[in-house]
Amino acid sequence: MTLVTTVLAFDLGASSGRALIGQLFEDDGQTKLDVLEIHRFPNHAIQVGHHLHWDILRLLREIKSGIRKAFQQGYNPQTFGIDTWGVDFGLLDANGELIANPYHYRDPQTDGLIEEVAELIGKEALYEQGGLQFMPFNTIYQLFAMKKANSPKLEIAHTLLLTPDLLTYFLTGKKVCEFTMATTTQLFIPEKKIWNIELMERLGIPNRIFIDPIQPGQFVAPLTLEVCEELDVPPIIAVAVGTHDTESAIAAVPTMKEQFAYLVCGTWSLLGTERAHPLLSPEAMALDFSNEGGVGGTYQLLKNIMGLWILQECKREWEEHGNEISYSELVVAAEQVEAFQSLINPDDLRFYSPNDMIKKIQSFCRETGQQVPESEGEITRCILESLAFRYRQALEQMENLTNNRFEGLHMVGGGIQNELLSQFTANALGRSVWAGPVEASAIGNMLMQLIALEKFNNLQEARGLISRSFPLSTYKPSETEQWEVAYHSYTCLLNKSKQN
Repeated sequence: MTLVTTVLAFDLGASSGRALIGQLFEDDGQTKLDVLEIHRFPNHAIQVGHHLHWDILRLLREIKSGIRKAFQQGYNPQTFGIDTWGVDFGLLDANGELIANPYHYRDPQTDGLIEEVAELIGKEALYEQGGLQFMPFNTIYQLFAMKKANSPKLEIAHTLLLTPDLLTYFLTGKKVCEFTMATTTQLFIPEKKIWNIELMERLGIPNRIFIDPIQPGQFVAPLTLEVCEELDVPPIIAVAVGTHDTESAIAAVPTMKEQFAYLVCGTWSLLGTERAHPLLSPEAMALDFSNEGGVGGTYQLLKNIMGLWILQECKREWEEHGNEISYSELVVAAEQVEAFQSLINPDDLRFYSPNDMIKKIQSFCRETGQQVPESEGEITRCILESLAFRYRQALEQMENLTNNRFEGLHMVGGGIQNELLSQFTANALGRSVWAGPVEASAIGNMLMQLIALEKFNNLQEARGLISRSFPLSTYKPSETEQWEVAYHSYTCLLNKSKQN
């Protein structure tokens, strides 16, 4: 095999970050991508007074460590790219210096602002222009909260940089705004690809701080001389990948079909389909679907679902009480528990905030007249079955919106390592689930670097690399009659919980 090129991807999630080397090889005219993780680090929220923040400078240090390790281990990446979660941002002053640590999207400052902004602007107008699901963490609500609090940060801010663009700026000195991240703000008109200046003015948000976006797949700038000297590395070039991790993960879905359904599975679950244009109908708004910008000129019609965050929080609570239990042990415990004893609505807002997650699950079950789960196995099974049913509900809603029935569901991301969840999803859907790759965001990140380096002409061509390079698992539905009965009970439960 002949080494064609090497790239470096940084994939930062809400709980951890990774640096991964991607090497493109050619053998008998066929290309294959090898991926190796070279650095991993935790990403924890920091409570300061009443606010929750990201430790952005520590994340920068970890990224620098990843760059240094890449060269120390003998790799010579031509480029690097950074993808992260959406919506969050840093503010720079007129000298280009960071004003303060960015807020965490779970900070409570945005509580109640969805309703307040909707009353000021109109919910229909907000959706028709921004196309986003109404979520409390959207950038629009964070900035409106700062405006309401008369934050001096907004007064002195010269530039807003969304998280991956901020980290890239620290390394290259170049300020850019990448398109996929811009569409997570609810202050952007995705189909026109312009900022919603009129909306900003009505909310008192300064439009001077926003940069015109660039499309994914473009070169940004090389590492600064200072960074190169600090790390003793050459000036490798940053690429604006699909910097929103969801869009990078979708880029790595291993399909050549134009129409397909996907689930990006991790801390959040994002279920959607790729489209040529946003879908901004009243029906899409009523069902809380988002329209986010994707890579390769695409748009994503998707729904945010609370995801494995709920299980992650339960695991953290068990560990804090001295019960060091692994995810594999939780899965084994869940398999030994009777099915469908208790279910929750994962998107109930009580599950959005950290702390007391076990009590919140038990409270939901108690309020809806169900058996209250007590053991680790009962709580884990409750979460996984509920997520599988929520996926089915969202998929069927999406099919009604698009007048399309999907053959099955592509699952990508770290959550597919939970094989029980993948099987439960196939059972709930009554359709096949194709799982893989695990490191989808990092791989999609690499694909956009390879497109920038002209190793592939477009996204579809690059996607052909995935099935050749990474193992995929197929889950066939089983016990379909029992799951069908239980699903109808679940939909009744959701209606009951809304009434409460």
